[in-house]
Amino acid sequence: MTMDESSNGRNGTRSASVLRAIDISVRFGGVVAVSGVSMAVSAGEVLGLIGPNGAGKTTLFDVLSGVRAPTSGRVELDGIDLTHRSATWRARHGIRRTFQRQQMFGWLTVEESVLLALEWRGGGGGLLADLIASPTRKGRERARRQRTADVIEMCGLTQLRNEPAGKLPIGRARMVEMARAIVDEPRVLLLDEPSSGLEPGDTDVLGQTIRQVARGAGCAVVLVEHDVPFVMEQCDRIVALDLGSVLAVGSPDEIRANHSVRDAYLG
Repeated sequence: MTMDESSNGRNGTRSASVLRAIDISVRFGGVVAVSGVSMAVSAGEVLGLIGPNGAGKTTLFDVLSGVRAPTSGRVELDGIDLTHRSATWRARHGIRRTFQRQQMFGWLTVEESVLLALEWRGGGGGLLADLIASPTRKGRERARRQRTADVIEMCGLTQLRNEPAGKLPIGRARMVEMARAIVDEPRVLLLDEPSSGLEPGDTDVLGQTIRQVARGAGCAVVLVEHDVPFVMEQCDRIVALDLGSVLAVGSPDEIRANHSVRDAYLG
């Protein structure tokens, strides 16, 4: 299988790529952080990125999400070049991301934090709709709140929905970020170290949520994670990076058996 083909779930059925990175390189002065990396992920697939510290995983994520422009190469969504599109444009066209460091509005409740991710769409009808209490506006607001409640439940946060997000322990805060990333039904979900700080029970919920988003909603998921057992369990394919380059691509079993990957990362 080439890097531009991907399997839809663990059944191995090939489908067109949703997100493609093509020959991406990133240089910081004389330092090459990412060198000629190509990868692709399809709807319903969970693709893992693994590698030692300094392998280029987060830098590649920055390029995919629009936080950083590549030195060379391009990024495509459904075959459309979006290399020079902003992170905001990409988010509003379905590419959502979580970060290694939590990015929370600590004064908002869990429910408000998740609901906020839907506010950019507006209520429809403008100020007049507000003044006359438009039924359409009310209907959209009910739908948003129901979607928020459903996602909060999916992420195991229902009992915490009225708690200030800034006072949550790190594991639960990460699940709030997950809920915020998926509430607007992403086409591509980029998860950067999502299991860091999670208790075993929360990790189980995270895994279930990832599978539901990928399999149920047909979202393409890219997962950067140092928890190797978690990656092996959740991912359909894995891309192993080392020193900014692709070391190997394959199924979890193929990656486990790859001597180069074992020497560089798995040990």
